[in-house]
Amino acid sequence: MLKSIQKRKNRVAAQRKKRVRAKIHGTAALPRLTVFRSNKHFYAQAVNDDMGTTIAHADGRKLGLRATKEDVKKVAIDMAEKLKAANVESVVFDRNGYLYHGIVASFADALRESGIKF
Repeated sequence: MLKSIQKRKNRVAAQRKKRVRAKIHGTAALPRLTVFRSNKHFYAQAVNDDMGTTIAHADGRKLGLRATKEDVKKVAIDMAEKLKAANVESVVFDRNGYLYHGIVASFADALRESGIKF
């Protein structure tokens, strides 16, 4: 019983991620900023989908931060600095199937406050 419930949850999450991902595409001038949220840590990366390369990335685990609203703001500041170093001023935000709520929204707001447009 429990395995069937988990399989359904995984399938629904994959469908949601695919639906979000089908609508956006990153280029060199306007990269796709994708986020990953685990129970403990938060990660972000800017991707050029045309070339298949990562332009910049921020790792909350390497910064010694947890996946909380306050710590995610620090990850966003680090990501904004790396994007500005790569001469990127605006991005396309890929929430990766997560709800735009809580930690993901806090990251996006802090990124906007740091000067990145999306």
